[in-house]
Amino acid sequence: MVKYVLFDTETTGNQEEDRIIQIGAMVVDAKGKVEVYDELCSSEVAIKIEAMEVHNITPDIIEGKERFIKTKFYNDLVVLNEEQNYLIAHNIDFDLGMLQKEGFVNKMKLIDTLRCSKHLFPDAPYHRLQYFRYALGLYKDEQQEASKHNIIIKAHDAIGDVLVMKLLLSKLVAKVKEQYVNIHPMTKLEALTQTPVILKNFKFGKYKGEAIDDIARSDAGYIKWMLKSLELDEDLKYTLERVLENV
Repeated sequence: MVKYVLFDTETTGNQEEDRIIQIGAMVVDAKGKVEVYDELCSSEVAIKIEAMEVHNITPDIIEGKERFIKTKFYNDLVVLNEEQNYLIAHNIDFDLGMLQKEGFVNKMKLIDTLRCSKHLFPDAPYHRLQYFRYALGLYKDEQQEASKHNIIIKAHDAIGDVLVMKLLLSKLVAKVKEQYVNIHPMTKLEALTQTPVILKNFKFGKYKGEAIDDIARSDAGYIKWMLKSLELDEDLKYTLERVLENV
């Protein structure tokens, strides 16, 4: 039976040396049965203050906890790591990268709800999980869902974010069914995860809110500078490279 592993990590920071200190996950099978994981773990890497600001996990909270590879989730994940199963996260490159630092070599199909939401909700001004929590009214259903699984909802808490992601995934599946008839929704979401997004507008910088196509025609030098000088996410880099080809 196919299993869907929705997960989120909280970490000591977002640099190369940083590691996982909390894992939240919901493993859902094809019949809808759900197993919940909410585990804190220790790390040799000190928690950065900037990270504490986000997730409120302080050193005393994880003192004496097992390392991540000793958690129940990690050990179950190793068993679930088969080609027919799905690994799902919002901005999966980051969270999967954290798993890989622990020696995990993924075999599962990947779904990134962040990239899929960019494809399926292209006109949304933001694609952050907490934005969709309110923009799509997910908060109206989250308490009922949380009560079923004894989950306490907190923003920027691993299991709380997984719960919201599960509700977002349902919206993405519904969108796929609307737009792609006769295609299995999860198969399509997997394909969208592998497909870079052509973005419409700048989300930051001096041209924030303006159409990227327009700026490519009026100030191609700025786009060339961005590509040369800034560390851009894959979708923005892909978009800028494509628009320059058409200038």
